[in-house]
Amino acid sequence: MLTGKTRTMRTLIIIPTYNELENLPPLLKDIFSNAPETDILIVDDHSPDGTGELADRLSAEDSRIHVMHRAGKLGLGTAYIAGFKYAIEQGYDAVFEMDADFSHDPRYLPDFLKQIEQADLVIGSRYIPGGSTPNWSLLRRFISGGGNIFARAVLWLPIHDCTAGFRCYRRHVLESIGLDTVKSQGYGFQVEMAYRVHKHGFRIVETPIVFVDRRVGKSKMSRAIFLEGFLYVLRARFSKLPPMAQADQIEKNTSEETAQVESASSQQEKQLPVGQK
Repeated sequence: MLTGKTRTMRTLIIIPTYNELENLPPLLKDIFSNAPETDILIVDDHSPDGTGELADRLSAEDSRIHVMHRAGKLGLGTAYIAGFKYAIEQGYDAVFEMDADFSHDPRYLPDFLKQIEQADLVIGSRYIPGGSTPNWSLLRRFISGGGNIFARAVLWLPIHDCTAGFRCYRRHVLESIGLDTVKSQGYGFQVEMAYRVHKHGFRIVETPIVFVDRRVGKSKMSRAIFLEGFLYVLRARFSKLPPMAQADQIEKNTSEETAQVESASSQQEKQLPVGQK
């Protein structure tokens, strides 16, 4: 929590997990060292390594820790959407996105909490003075930096780090931007959320962070997720629909394209001689 002018602000940190057994205990310890009065929601996608069971044990020991179990690996975007809805239902005032792999350092939480008093969305930025990515390769910096420049230019976003995943939203923002119509994942999810917040006229501020690669485990980012972000930017820019309607139209177009491909494949198979099927 943090103290505002009139009352205490209730805060929730959403942490999606999938095979984060080794990271979770030290991460929670660091979070509570920097923000002792915040609550945490762990959204676990049925981790094979037992992360969900560990989260349940930690929750039983500490009332600040809450756990949401999902049936399988359903994606980062849907994990955050589920967490946002939980935060709204429970009446939290400020809601964080935070990775479980220590790439989002808990030492920055006090800065976020101070900034969110006067903003609607606070983004931990790698691309403003004081922010950096010290252990990235030149190729990764080129891809990430270039992707952000592309998203900023095409969508006219006044944000330096559109794909950043360390964020804090005010609840009224999440209630206003149509969470049920958000369809993107990964990079695309972060860009789409920032775009919706901006188009609704909410105040966005950036605070510098040093972003480092995960301490334990493997990265869950893929080429498909990166490509999705690229395509979202193009579709959002050239769509004449309002932001909340764009996602439904994009999903509809994608479904129609998939159906056409499947239909064409089926027709080709029917035309093959029996011995070649």
